[in-house]
Amino acid sequence: MQKLSRRKTYTPTNTSLVRGDCDLQLNKDENLSVADFKTFDNNLEVNPRQHTDGLKDKVYVLSMGNQPLMPCSVTKARHLLEARKAKIVRHQPFCIQLLFECENKVQELVLGVDPGYEYVGFSVITKNEELISGELVLENGMSKRLLEKVMYRKGRRNKLWYRQPRFLNRKKKFGLNPPSVERRIETHITLVKKICELVPVSKVNFEVANFDIQRINNPNVEGEGYQQGSLYGYENTKAFVLNREHGKCQLCGNGYDETGWHLHHIIPKSKGGTDKPNNQALLHKKCHEKLHKQKLFKKLNAEKQFKAEIFMLIAKEKIMQGIKKMIPNVGITFGYETKIKRNELKIEKTHNNDAFVIAGGTNQERSMVLHANQKKHNNRCLQLNRKGYKPSIRKIKSTIQPRDLFWVDGIKYICKGMFGYGKYILYGNVKKKEYFKIEQVSTHFNTNTWQFIRYVNEAVFLPQKG
Repeated sequence: MQKLSRRKTYTPTNTSLVRGDCDLQLNKDENLSVADFKTFDNNLEVNPRQHTDGLKDKVYVLSMGNQPLMPCSVTKARHLLEARKAKIVRHQPFCIQLLFECENKVQELVLGVDPGYEYVGFSVITKNEELISGELVLENGMSKRLLEKVMYRKGRRNKLWYRQPRFLNRKKKFGLNPPSVERRIETHITLVKKICELVPVSKVNFEVANFDIQRINNPNVEGEGYQQGSLYGYENTKAFVLNREHGKCQLCGNGYDETGWHLHHIIPKSKGGTDKPNNQALLHKKCHEKLHKQKLFKKLNAEKQFKAEIFMLIAKEKIMQGIKKMIPNVGITFGYETKIKRNELKIEKTHNNDAFVIAGGTNQERSMVLHANQKKHNNRCLQLNRKGYKPSIRKIKSTIQPRDLFWVDGIKYICKGMFGYGKYILYGNVKKKEYFKIEQVSTHFNTNTWQFIRYVNEAVFLPQKG
């Protein structure tokens, strides 16, 4: 076969090849006959896809026995669906199941997990490409729901009804973590499980980090100092805060007066604040009232809470144990190693990029970034009271839930909510009430509590043909 190794024509500078041997002065016309036309050598030394954005979209494939196989291209998936050799089993992310027996050959895949308190990065790579990449936004609503639960419980018990005492039979298991921590741990494990249902992962690389919170707060701590907390030697929290502030109000800077001292949460508990001394501010009674009336919260000195660092210290072992039950081959790496490798590759710091580095990625072709989030499975609000209207009482659970997919006249929409006792479904601007009647919906797809979407912004709610 004839090979063309050298071109004697002028090669434009916007192509991925080197210039030809002819000088510009020897060419009569320096413009191409066809605008934006690119010519390539038959012996390509570079990837011709470099003129695209470099991101590839994948369709995930399951065998007849629901075993994950290697993903395929969008074109191949379309051909399989048109030939009725496959069926759609998931829309987010798009996944098909084969309707015929195949060889079920798979490659060695490595999953990188970048754990965190609010975000989790994930990336699955082979030797040549990245198959799945994205970040999960943790729901983080457990603490708020627990406070709401306490409020309702107190309301019931304050009605002075006689109830048999139940507090004597409540025993906590040894080593049990708070519900908010347990939920985050289970979310990390569930994420790995869901990824393993899409692609045949053979190894997991997990990033761990060690934090010395006491040394961060007190660089001189050593020996027995680790057994003595910040309240060591003080009667209570108020005595500690009084000594820390040198007996002066944090708002006005004056000393004690006849109104007495008040303790104020710098970061409210409703916004993730804690009861620790470093989140307490010493204020006069009149200053405390002034603070809330004039909303002078930014004038207080907020200290770092170290909630993310403490979570990682507590959760890392349990997360790894849960992952090892699914995939025994689990490797660990440290945060400083991830930072060094990321800087060598000259890529920006994001959760999915960190996961790509943790998985061992170097020059693999990247994939589309997925954005995963969670939603509540059920809404506790059964009655809605509005002034001038009779109470709206929900009798049954709606079939279509928020963020579910539905189709009207062949166009795909994302549900934003239901109203009118389930007769109408919102899809666009909630304030303008852009809605359809439920009879107009031809079909719908339930996304359950986990959702994988490609775009984070509101563009996902725009109509899409499909």
